Amino acid sequence: MIINMPPKHIIQLGDIEIEVTRKRVKNLNIRIYPSAGRVAMSIPKRTDLSAAEDFARKKYSWIKKHLKKGAAQQAKKNRRLSYRDGEVHPVWGQKVVLSVNEVNRPPKVQHSEERLSLMVRPESSMKKRESVLTEWYRAELKREIPKLIEKWEGIMKVDVREFGVKRMKTRWGTCNIRAHRIWLSLELAKKDPKCLEYVVVHEMVHLHERLHNKRFYRLMDQFLPDWREREKLLKGETAIC
Repeated sequence: MIINMPPKHIIQLGDIEIEVTRKRVKNLNIRIYPSAGRVAMSIPKRTDLSAAEDFARKKYSWIKKHLKKGAAQQAKKNRRLSYRDGEVHPVWGQKVVLSVNEVNRPPKVQHSEERLSLMVRPESSMKKRESVLTEWYRAELKREIPKLIEKWEGIMKVDVREFGVKRMKTRWGTCNIRAHRIWLSLELAKKDPKCLEYVVVHEMVHLHERLHNKRFYRLMDQFLPDWREREKLLKGETAIC
């Protein structure tokens, strides 16, 4: 399925989005950004989009292989965190220093402008520390998301019946149109708050328009005129679904 998105186009192959850009090139080229889960294709200016889609389909297994490899590398990178004193962690777009305090009390996380205090029982494992911090990130999102939904429901004249937060490998959010339910990536708690609002609006626009077509992007321009700047802030070259 091909979705127009001037001046770019999107080719949707299953759960993979491929950004297609016409350039002064002689051949069709696919570039994969594994750590970001992003796939981009450049095609000659006169190449028909159906030819680009056929080319992408032939490369589908190769694309999946490299995306899977990138996800594994990212997971491995995440596992390198030790959750010890002095380690730097991102919170709402800012880098803060982790301070671990061993106390004989239930685990707790406190966040200040420059520090993230993790209180855990003595001899707690790295896995336990990670779990405590992960659930804190989840709680942060669950505190902010309802505020944004309430704000934008009135503006956009749509109804979000349910939302959730979960780990996502290649997407920042998804929308179940029939159920009026949106899911948001746990990683958004590490990004600038503007990014969270952008993804919430993006998914809510799908309640008006299912596809990433001209109408979808007109609605994005109408509701959130600076969405492109927010997308760049979110990406750093990371794909948005």
